[in-house]
Amino acid sequence: MIRVFLIAAVLLTTACSPGSLLPGQKDPPRLFELTPKSTFDLQLPSVPWQLLVETPIAAAGIDTTRIALKHSPTTLDYFAASEWSDRAPAMVQTLLVESFENSERIVSVGRESLALRADYSLKVELREFQAEYYENEGNAPAAHVRINLKLVKMPERIIVAGNTFSARLQSTSNTLDDIVEAFDEALGKVLKRLVAWTLTTGAAAEQRTN
Repeated sequence: MIRVFLIAAVLLTTACSPGSLLPGQKDPPRLFELTPKSTFDLQLPSVPWQLLVETPIAAAGIDTTRIALKHSPTTLDYFAASEWSDRAPAMVQTLLVESFENSERIVSVGRESLALRADYSLKVELREFQAEYYENEGNAPAAHVRINLKLVKMPERIIVAGNTFSARLQSTSNTLDDIVEAFDEALGKVLKRLVAWTLTTGAAAEQRTN
């Protein structure tokens, strides 16, 4: 009887240990994350002001940790057993902040939630963030990223300018690793243009007011 109890205890401990799965449980999803932009044009202006990046707004279909895909312009699905490391808007906000920091052309940049005193605020809308299978050659999808921006002068909250940046990059294969790589490259193209536009537009606005 003692031996049976000990075996049962060992089995119970194994089942409850970290990383183990109970009967009926599924394997945890694979998590993916993207990278900030780290290289910029040396001719970008250096600006003496502080910037807050607001949390991007997004439609409910992409305001999620799930990796979205489209087989047609009017349908939205998700890859199975895989997720972003954070909700897509929150992940993009983090990458925006890091990309501005990596430019080394701005005094300070942070998230809106930090409530720092800012000279400018960046309103962000994540409009496209999915893999698209339609209008592509072969079976591999294209990663489509589109971001709309509004640069707002603080504390007056006057919109200085707005713009939209997008990139659509074909994946080299239909594997999830290559699809995420296409997302990373497409977002990188958008981030580079977005940072350059914000710094240049803000610098021009400061010259007009001085």
